[in-house]
Amino acid sequence: MRQYELSKQILVTGGAGFLGSHLCENLLEKGHEVLCLDNLFTGIKQNIDHLRDHPCFEFLRHDVTFPLYVEVDEIYNLACPASPVHYQHDPVQTTKTSVHGAINMLGLAKRLNARIFQASTSEVYGDPTTSPQVESYWGNVNPIGMRSCYDEGKRCAETLFFDYYRQHKLDIRVARIFNTYGPRMHPNDGRVVSNFIVQALKGEDLTLYGDGQQTRCFCYVDDLIEGIVRFMELPEGENGTPGFPGPINFGDPVEVTIQQLAEKVIELTNSRSKIVFQPLPSDDPKQRKPDISLARTYLDGWQPEIKLEEGLMKTIDYFDGWFLPRLSE
Repeated sequence: MRQYELSKQILVTGGAGFLGSHLCENLLEKGHEVLCLDNLFTGIKQNIDHLRDHPCFEFLRHDVTFPLYVEVDEIYNLACPASPVHYQHDPVQTTKTSVHGAINMLGLAKRLNARIFQASTSEVYGDPTTSPQVESYWGNVNPIGMRSCYDEGKRCAETLFFDYYRQHKLDIRVARIFNTYGPRMHPNDGRVVSNFIVQALKGEDLTLYGDGQQTRCFCYVDDLIEGIVRFMELPEGENGTPGFPGPINFGDPVEVTIQQLAEKVIELTNSRSKIVFQPLPSDDPKQRKPDISLARTYLDGWQPEIKLEEGLMKTIDYFDGWFLPRLSE
């Protein structure tokens, strides 16, 4: 049986991105050696600058759609643009990143007999017809819509992971990640939290799509990373059989409307910005709320601890003190 507390060599794909950089930081703090892989399409080197001199950290510029030959004990597969602005820029490449990337990482894990984590998404539920969303819900996804390159790419990646689990007894972990926010979000990625904060700090109008009554649940990044690392720490089954593969929802079940979020950002930034409304993009979900019962059951009662206002202040401080001065240079 694996002893996770011992130092491991761990590959993190997408490691220079928002989530990936926080994950690399967490794993280094636990005493592991981390190989951070990223093609820097949406990830940025500044996210990992503070890790570059760590003796157990290594960065490799590489695209997961191409095979990779390294020796590691575990793999976290996070590589894929995760915001509509970025994944719709080159939708064919987005699908290839999810599908070919999964094939390449699963092949590597099979060769090494390594445990492998897949960062899936709440987007696999599409525009849900039921709420909250439980892992057994099959979703309501438009397979030919503007968002489908990401939605269906992630759904196919899940299929591949579970086929490797059943066919090759590979030790997989699949997590469906709901809206996450925090420092190191890309300021131009089109996600609602970063959009609102940047607009408010610049004194620009906050753009709401639709009537602003669509809902989301926002999880602070530290809570998410704690959850997925705990997920990977779950032991194998009896006689070396794979452990619990998931999928498991990760998110904060506290639901807020997009208009409430905009008003809170304006309040916390002391901004004079106004709220303006624009048409809702096609296939944009009206409601997102995770059921996290499985996470609570399997992960020793895991649930988000950081409240929305506290997390927003940390994120606002980051954009105000780090990113915006550089945007004006």
